[in-house]
Amino acid sequence: SKYCRGVPDPKIRIFDCGKKKLPCDEFPAAAHMVCDENQQVTSECLEAARIATNKFMVTNAGRDFFHIRMRPHPYHVLRINKTLSCAGADR
Repeated sequence: SKYCRGVPDPKIRIFDCGKKKLPCDEFPAAAHMVCDENQQVTSECLEAARIATNKFMVTNAGRDFFHIRMRPHPYHVLRINKTLSCAGADR
């Protein structure tokens, strides 16, 4: 098809951060981020959320005192319209 020539690789590569070898029962608390609506989230958004959460937890809790697991996997491919980003592209 002329619209989706190939499926690009997802930008998110790491789905587990922090202390991965400990089971979830070892930590005193658990937090879940849940959305009440059906939404389409790109792999770039998942990677940005993982980086921001990991940075916050490392600075506030320490490197070995949390475990982050990204559950959604970017299986659905979202098309983005191609745009020019050179000088004078908006003319």
